Amino acid sequence: MTPNVLSTDSKILTEKDLQNEKSSITTKMIDAENYTQNRSKNYTKTEGWFKMEPKWFNILNISFLNLYFIYACFTFDFFENLLTTAWLFIMYILAGLGTTAGTHRLWTHQAYKAKWQFRVILGVLYASAGMNDIFEWVRDHRVHHKYTDTDADPHNSNRGFFFSHVGWLMMKKHPDVIRRGCEVDMSDVLADPVAVFNIKYFPILKFMFAFLLPVMLPVYAWNETWYRAFVSQDIIRYVSLLNAIWSVNSAAHIWGSKPYNAHINPTENRWVNFFSAGEGLHNYHHVFPWDYKAAELHGFITTAFINFFAKIGWAYDLKEPSKELVESVIRKKGDGSHSLWEAVPYPAISKIELKK
Repeated sequence: MTPNVLSTDSKILTEKDLQNEKSSITTKMIDAENYTQNRSKNYTKTEGWFKMEPKWFNILNISFLNLYFIYACFTFDFFENLLTTAWLFIMYILAGLGTTAGTHRLWTHQAYKAKWQFRVILGVLYASAGMNDIFEWVRDHRVHHKYTDTDADPHNSNRGFFFSHVGWLMMKKHPDVIRRGCEVDMSDVLADPVAVFNIKYFPILKFMFAFLLPVMLPVYAWNETWYRAFVSQDIIRYVSLLNAIWSVNSAAHIWGSKPYNAHINPTENRWVNFFSAGEGLHNYHHVFPWDYKAAELHGFITTAFINFFAKIGWAYDLKEPSKELVESVIRKKGDGSHSLWEAVPYPAISKIELKK
């Protein structure tokens, strides 16, 4: 029988005996704040990003793509063939979902479980995004969460917007990033045959689904020119998606509110959330990384995508924190920007005692 993952008792991390056991919230809070408590003082120092050894191939490649992207945006006629333009947006969304629902929420955070059929779909969609293979992506992101904004963070936002956005890809990794990356437990990813297949043949899959097939379809399906198909998919769609994903590491660590934890860099950024298909509510995500929604109330397109496959039984054991836990974190750590502070008088909140 397929689990009813959308019911209120499906892996929702709720405290049923919250009223009888006051310490239950404290226990959950330990998990929510674990990454900050475990950080060593050795990882609070930040060096200038320009001191690292550059990767000239990446510098030239990324620079060329982004310059070509700017040129293409001003010269490409989006109205010449609306099917091509529609296909551009469709592939943007599908490739984004492969990253957000696949490598991020499923393989990195294990926020839910997926049957092999759904994992195959996610693997193909992620390959169409044209980024690093699943192993590298998951490893780097797990290190990012454990050592957020320290020298062990691959895209440490304390080094500035440019470094956290794209500069970290233009130079060799900090020794602390490499050392901590070797310590990350990746056994769960390597135990998934779908992920292993994707990793083993990723160069082929990436070429096919990110750069070849998306270009071929407009040419053979509705007689688009090779040049326009190439520019729309391999330049405009590809580069815009990369920058949307990168903005989660940069803009969503610099600009925005911090309703769940005012003491960390990640923020709630609505613009990033829109362009990244639901990954921009980042302050919440860093407090509750195991929530499949990556947001308190909604998760935009990605959450709806996962919910659809949950309804047909291909996604299950969806994890999310209880309402009581979220409210306790807001009251204890938030910056006061959450609507909860407007709904509940401050004196009433101040009377609530939460043990550390």
